[in-house]
Amino acid sequence: MSQVLETTQQTEHFDVVIVGAGLSGIGAGYHLQHKCPNKRFVILEGRDCIGGTWDLFRYPGIRSDSDMFTLGYSFKPWTAPKAIADGPSILKYVRETATENGIDKKIRFRHRVKQASWSTAEARWTVEAERSSGEGRAETAHFTCNFLFMCSGYYRYEDGYTPEFSGRDDFKGQIVHPQKWPAALDYTGKRVVVIGSGATAVTLVPEMAKLASHVTMLQRSPTYVVSRPAQDQLAIKLRKRLGDAIAYHMIRWRNVLFGMYFFQLSRRQPERVKKLILGGVRMALGADYDVMTHFNPRYNPWDQRLCLVPDGDLFKSIREKRASVVTSEIDRFTEKGIRLKDGSELEADIIVTATGLVLQVLGGMEVSVDGRKVDFAKTLNYKGMMYSDVPNIASAFGYTNASWTLKCDLTCEYVCRLLNYMDRHGYKSCVPHNVDPTVQEIPALDFTSGYVQRAVAKMPKQGSKRPWRLYQNYALDIVSLRWGKIDDGVMKYS
Repeated sequence: MSQVLETTQQTEHFDVVIVGAGLSGIGAGYHLQHKCPNKRFVILEGRDCIGGTWDLFRYPGIRSDSDMFTLGYSFKPWTAPKAIADGPSILKYVRETATENGIDKKIRFRHRVKQASWSTAEARWTVEAERSSGEGRAETAHFTCNFLFMCSGYYRYEDGYTPEFSGRDDFKGQIVHPQKWPAALDYTGKRVVVIGSGATAVTLVPEMAKLASHVTMLQRSPTYVVSRPAQDQLAIKLRKRLGDAIAYHMIRWRNVLFGMYFFQLSRRQPERVKKLILGGVRMALGADYDVMTHFNPRYNPWDQRLCLVPDGDLFKSIREKRASVVTSEIDRFTEKGIRLKDGSELEADIIVTATGLVLQVLGGMEVSVDGRKVDFAKTLNYKGMMYSDVPNIASAFGYTNASWTLKCDLTCEYVCRLLNYMDRHGYKSCVPHNVDPTVQEIPALDFTSGYVQRAVAKMPKQGSKRPWRLYQNYALDIVSLRWGKIDDGVMKYS
């Protein structure tokens, strides 16, 4: 473990410190550069490269579970053929954006932010980061800023979530978590069991089935799986006729509106949507397949995220007998594989634990205000980005029912509006403060997914009414964040 040494270097000051150089961090840099050109900013990135999620995950077939017309930036059209893009293509897109706009020169790599403390008297944050040399040495670097913009994502990078499996040490094969995929893992001709039924599992199974002797997706309970074309033919036609930019924004809005319609339909007529989804699975797998056992979840559509499979690749691998789905609970690991509670055993050479993420608030950073440690579980989330009684800090956090970037783009726009408003009026501090006693606290996320339920008690709450309520609605957020009042009576300035 690296020894942390105190540095004698002078503390550097910036108007804005952005934490994280992933998809949202690069977007934040772009917006600041173009909408707040007078602001001097830096991006602190704990790893040694740009990309965040799209560089961290290296498992076979890694791809988006949103179309790139909505996952892409509002200011940079996605022009690659595939609308459901693979990880390397998305990584290239993010890095291109950084290079084209000179944002890459604003990044300090190997700076892992550990804590931030706010001083009301000075109206500034002091940010402490562990700076690694890449040679096993580390030191503490200090930065001060007037505004702190967290773009560090929502899950812990160090480790994913793996349940305690009885007999794990008895298994003679290899156990892999997708968040730490070994570069040299050879699964050619091997028997693979993938534990899980979420986006990672449905991506891994058809991809590994191309080389493995057989891949089994072992799930405790099913997930809704929807097939969608990898390429958007209408987008391709519109690009030829109207150009990249116009076609991009037309398809972006079409996809946004359809997504909003489908989500609302799922909420109002869940049985109708469920029938529609299961009908698509039956068409893909045939009348003889046991759809009700393996693809019929216990919950309603959009109580958890739907899983997207491009061109039905998962269904194709099942039809061709290269992959299969087993719905059962695990009793224990054995020498040869996994024994299920029904007494049967799945033999495996490799077990992949696609069992989820560990959510954390603000990248796990410790935050204090005037010496008082902030417990974010006791705060209210303001407009989905700021926190009650915590000054001059915002987080980029995407939608649960739509593309991550849609909300992050709007968040960046709002932060720039806020900073410019403060400059015009000579304000140094802004802090959301609730004075309405009728506002009730409710969980910030209403998903039933395991990774959400494991962390929801530690997360900020949302309120029962605006501006503390998260509506997960892009159209409403455009009105609120792009055109709504900055001085709304809730945000206090000084």
